[in-house]
Amino acid sequence: MASLLSLALLLVLGIAGAGVAATPSRPGVTELESTAKGLGSPATQREAILALQAISDPSMEAVLRALKDGALYQWKGRIAILGDDGTLKDARGQPLLDAQGQPVSPESGHEAIALEEELFGLVQRILERLEVFGADREARKAAAFKLGGSGDISAIPVLLKAAERETDRDVKTVIEESVAKLQLLAPDPATRAGAARSLARLRSEAALPQLRAMLAHEPDGKAKAAARDAIQRIESFMGLRNIVAYLFNGVSLGAVLLIMSLGLAVTFGLMGIINMAHGEMLMLGSYTAYVVQEAFASRLASHQDYYFFVALPLSFVVAGLVGLALEGGIIRFLYGRPLETLIVTWGIGMIFQQSARLYFGDQTSVNPPTWFRGGVEVMRGLIFPWSRIFIVALSVAALAVLYLLLYRSYAGLRVRAVMQNRAMASCVGVSTRKIDALTFALGTALAGVAGCALALISTVDPEVGKTYIVDAFMVVVLGGVGKLLGMVAASFGIGLSNKILEPSIGGTAAAIYAKVAVLALAIGFLQWRPTGLFPAKGRAAEAA
Repeated sequence: MASLLSLALLLVLGIAGAGVAATPSRPGVTELESTAKGLGSPATQREAILALQAISDPSMEAVLRALKDGALYQWKGRIAILGDDGTLKDARGQPLLDAQGQPVSPESGHEAIALEEELFGLVQRILERLEVFGADREARKAAAFKLGGSGDISAIPVLLKAAERETDRDVKTVIEESVAKLQLLAPDPATRAGAARSLARLRSEAALPQLRAMLAHEPDGKAKAAARDAIQRIESFMGLRNIVAYLFNGVSLGAVLLIMSLGLAVTFGLMGIINMAHGEMLMLGSYTAYVVQEAFASRLASHQDYYFFVALPLSFVVAGLVGLALEGGIIRFLYGRPLETLIVTWGIGMIFQQSARLYFGDQTSVNPPTWFRGGVEVMRGLIFPWSRIFIVALSVAALAVLYLLLYRSYAGLRVRAVMQNRAMASCVGVSTRKIDALTFALGTALAGVAGCALALISTVDPEVGKTYIVDAFMVVVLGGVGKLLGMVAASFGIGLSNKILEPSIGGTAAAIYAKVAVLALAIGFLQWRPTGLFPAKGRAAEAA
């Protein structure tokens, strides 16, 4: 029995001993505290700080920050940091306990370790380095980028350790880029050549000045060749990126023009009404988005992001109702008199502009919902914003809906019948009066949708419609009056032409000159092909 009890006791002690051995160790604490002991003496403080820097351990950030803030103490031969709760903790943030297992606090008269005044700058620089280990993603990126441009090659070990721990792909890329930029200053030519190849692989635009300087002064042939190759590869990448950016901006502008031109295709293309107030219908859509946003901000602040779900359909309704009232009150008396229609709608547009200016002021803005902020990084340094992607998708959706409405519905059949032969349509029982009113309202409503979408990427002001009205008319005429496919080609053609010509012209007035150039090209094209890209055929063409 005694032997059995002894065996059981041994097993218990063995299990207990295994438990003690399995207690997680804290690698680095002993080394860190041993090195930090020198902080307590003015004679060894500088060496201790430099030794802490060499450890490149994020834990030393807490020690150095406590030293800088006067919250670092010595306690029983150990380094202790004063926490926010008034107790002492070790370098890992674990509380220090007394013999009774209670947290320890500094006693009265127990002074913190003083930092020599001349060492404040050194500690601050080291703390800035350690921000690459911080919790905030953007702060880590900024710290790594700053270190890469510091020219201090002693920061390389810190960056390499940060790269080992980093899990965010974008931050890791910035760290690798910073390491390579610092390695360009290394004394070994092979290291410099390798750094140039790394920067070429990373397409580092920020490293171009250093690479050009290296190309001019590098004595080693292989390193010089690597710098030259890196510059060529980075510049080629930048050229390709610029082309992609111009094309996307052109598509984005074309999408706005397409939505706006869809309304003109209805009022001008099908009804033959030159509505110069069409741009002001777009303005109404933008101001509708602004008013809804303000209403949500004052009454439904917790649901602010959802204002756009209300603003978009409401812009369609508001602009459509205004168009309906305009057609019923004025336009219907001017059918068949295009010159009078042009002058009257131009005057109406000016009234709308001045009214908006008196009520809202010269300029307001709409804050996009949070999910429209940011975008997709398609290439390094090139982001397609969600708001512009949404506008492109919206234009495609609006085009599809209008096509189905006009060519795949009974209502569209009646609209086309009235526009092609009003007398015959009336004879078979179609209410031409109602068709006219609803068709005009549909055209203005589409302009309202364009205005609401445009508010996501532009400011809202009384003259916002003037910016696009000329281009929209060009789209309708160039595409072929009443031709949806032609409008698609013309809107994206004009949008791309504008955005490609702007950088080619250059200067502060490039946008204006590009618009003039596109207008000149359009006039020349119409001289050669007066009926546009897709001219009307059959009875419609004969009637015209």
